[in-house]
Amino acid sequence: MRSRRILGWTARAFLGATALSVGAALSGCGMPGAPQPPSLDLPDRVTDLSAVRAGNQVSLTWAMPKRNTDKLLLKGDVQVRVCRGRDSTGACAAAESLQFAPGANAAFTETLPSPLVTGMPRVLTYYVELVNRKGRSAGLSNGADVPVGEAPAAVTDLNATVEKDGVLLQWASGATEAAPTAIRLVRRLVSPAQSKKKSEQGPLSPPAEPVEQTLLVSAGAHGHALDKDIRFGESYEYRAQRVVSVTVGEKKLVLAGPFSAPVRIDAAKIFPPAIPDGLAAVATAGEDGTSPAIDLSWQPDAEADLAGYVVYRRETAGAWSRISPAQPLTGPGYHDASVQPGHTYFYSVSAMDEEGHESARSAEAQETVPGP
Repeated sequence: MRSRRILGWTARAFLGATALSVGAALSGCGMPGAPQPPSLDLPDRVTDLSAVRAGNQVSLTWAMPKRNTDKLLLKGDVQVRVCRGRDSTGACAAAESLQFAPGANAAFTETLPSPLVTGMPRVLTYYVELVNRKGRSAGLSNGADVPVGEAPAAVTDLNATVEKDGVLLQWASGATEAAPTAIRLVRRLVSPAQSKKKSEQGPLSPPAEPVEQTLLVSAGAHGHALDKDIRFGESYEYRAQRVVSVTVGEKKLVLAGPFSAPVRIDAAKIFPPAIPDGLAAVATAGEDGTSPAIDLSWQPDAEADLAGYVVYRRETAGAWSRISPAQPLTGPGYHDASVQPGHTYFYSVSAMDEEGHESARSAEAQETVPGP
């Protein structure tokens, strides 16, 4: 019996030790996991590079990545090489070295070297290349093409004046160029935002005006253009440049000259509304206890800033006097009940805008009130 108990205890101890050994092997701290590749800590590659040439300057813009290729957030500024094309080996032909913070909206402007601003148009492709702290490259960005070669001449003598229908822009026509050029006008809203009037509020109110807009004028404009898409009461700044379309190989690009000096104008509404037209007068005799009257009507004015109308009256030998209320009439009609039977009256109507500018008076209309 004793030997059996000893043997039983020995077997149980052996099995328990074996189980602990296996459990330790399965959950032990030294157990290696799946092998992981070493991190290169490379920033993500830029994919949204864009380039614009104006005169002899090229401006690049792109968004800096926030993470590296391991999907981890980048820390600290990232080195960027700006490449003006590629070298003979196909690598980045670095033109400038910069640093930007992760996630920044990056921009770079350079003046083209002299050999690139003369001669026939040709294509130059820009790239940016991000590198880590050890100088390893994340790869070239997408390519952004610009035309190089001689650019169109600068626009000179740009000026702006306010007209009834908008802003009139004029510039020196310049000499005839080898290729037909158009004029690109860039208009910038410079007046501060103003609170909308009650009449401009609501779901049908006009949308907010963009801060900057580009207008293209055809080559046959002969040195002038009318910008009708302005809002009176605002202030604007205009710049202009000549542009020409060029085809190099299979690529179609726009070669733009330098921008002119800016010109600023306050688009104040200084012109009165159009003179009302179609004035007619119809008299009615007083009947059944009613007083005689003359009813006036005219064609409505469609101008957006119209405040209303003013009605004037005179008798045959009298002077003109205003007979409508102090506030302009909102509709194209008026009922004149202050007339006498047998009298002849002459009427004229003017239009008034919201700034108080009043048009000249309309053509006269006359009517005689029937006698008793």
